[in-house]
Amino acid sequence: MSITTIDWHARAAQLSLDGRAFIGGERRAALAEESFDCISPIDARVLGRVARCQAADVDAAVASARAAFDDGRWARKSPVARKRTLLAFAEKIMAAREELALLETLDMGKPIQFSMSVDVPAAARCVAWYAEAIDKVYGEIAPTGLNALGLIQREAMGVIGAIVPWNYPMIMAAWKLAPALAAGNSVVLKPSEKSPLTALRLAELALAAGLPAGVFNVVPGYGTEAGEALALHPDVDAIGFTGSTRVGRKMLEYASRSNLKRVYNELGGKSAFLVFPDFDDLERCAKTVAASMFFNQGESCNAPSRLLVHESIADDFAKRVAAEAPNYRPANPLDAKTVMGALVDDGQLRTVMGYIDVGHQEGARLLTGGTRALGESGGYYVLPTVFDGVRNDMRIAREEIFGPVLCIIRFKDEAEAIALANDSSYGLQASVWSSHIDRAHRVARALRAGTVHVNQYDEDDITVPFGGYKQSGNGRDKSLHALDKYTELKTTWLRINP
Repeated sequence: MSITTIDWHARAAQLSLDGRAFIGGERRAALAEESFDCISPIDARVLGRVARCQAADVDAAVASARAAFDDGRWARKSPVARKRTLLAFAEKIMAAREELALLETLDMGKPIQFSMSVDVPAAARCVAWYAEAIDKVYGEIAPTGLNALGLIQREAMGVIGAIVPWNYPMIMAAWKLAPALAAGNSVVLKPSEKSPLTALRLAELALAAGLPAGVFNVVPGYGTEAGEALALHPDVDAIGFTGSTRVGRKMLEYASRSNLKRVYNELGGKSAFLVFPDFDDLERCAKTVAASMFFNQGESCNAPSRLLVHESIADDFAKRVAAEAPNYRPANPLDAKTVMGALVDDGQLRTVMGYIDVGHQEGARLLTGGTRALGESGGYYVLPTVFDGVRNDMRIAREEIFGPVLCIIRFKDEAEAIALANDSSYGLQASVWSSHIDRAHRVARALRAGTVHVNQYDEDDITVPFGGYKQSGNGRDKSLHALDKYTELKTTWLRINP
């Protein structure tokens, strides 16, 4: 069925929500019988109640995951057997595409067209890719002398705690789940309390696909309760975390206070988008930065929120970008043609509006946007916003806003552009726009970022790692490198008698 022929409003009105946790292969209420409202950012209506898991629930989930790992019901299956189950899981995700897309849109406010065309397929592809990869990953034989044989193998680590954010709930969950499960681990997933719905449904689909009970558990709840308990748990072997740099620091602290578990942090960003005057298609460049900045309501850690433009073309380029902003005017996410939806909740709305106020106070010049939209809906919408005349020392240029706010910073020459781009506590992504191949390579090498795009932005594939430098964290999701996070490296040394 075409997305445009589905009455998403009617489906939303008929939604029946099960917000219970998923532990040991079954739905369970929180042990304390507490729950919290799941509120849709579209119109602030309560979708239902979700289990408020706390330390006791985390204990139960970890115990279930540990028992499943220790008895080998999943870990001791051959790679090809795990592949078959995970491929079936990916197929279940795609079969439930419309249901998952609706849950994602209602829960965090992104347009239904992107939940359908981006988020669900990307989650399924991720699971399928690691399924196909796992029986093609080989160990090594060390180049020892003739009298020894050194075998180097990767083994499942045990119980993995996955803590994921609210901006891409399904995709971020898949980035953690797929490599961890493919390697033979058990997983306890803690979704954001702002967007727990698809995580709970994914667990049911995995069970239906043949994943043994106890291997994949979901504990919804608050970060200060369920998240902290998971990160502190002494029987969790590693934490894969995506979220803010502030909470990422806490993850490292929790590891030091507990069992020194491995922590892989994929954190925030303030990505620089560098435009040089020699680039020959400024119209495409302007469309790209607007599309990348305002996609997902600006709630993307890799959003190109610092637009660095050479002073000789800055006035013209700023007008081009500002002219693109009305194309992203927010509307109801359940309408199939909507391209920008609602911010995730009232707290995020207040954060974004607070930064817009800061931009005015610091002397930046507002070109477009800067106000709340669709206030009569009860939802949390902000117009796409562009500030010009921004200095790199302003708060709006240094702190992650996580909303549709773009900052234009001007530079004089290549050296200043590189210095400004690298003058950030973050280093997630960057982009260089130049028609000179030497400059493109030279600047890309000089930028301290995990991914540097050249003459494009946001082009992506599961085959390449995602992560950053500096306070953007040490985590690398996607690609075969993600398997390194969820496996132990074992050497077996054999003496061979002559």
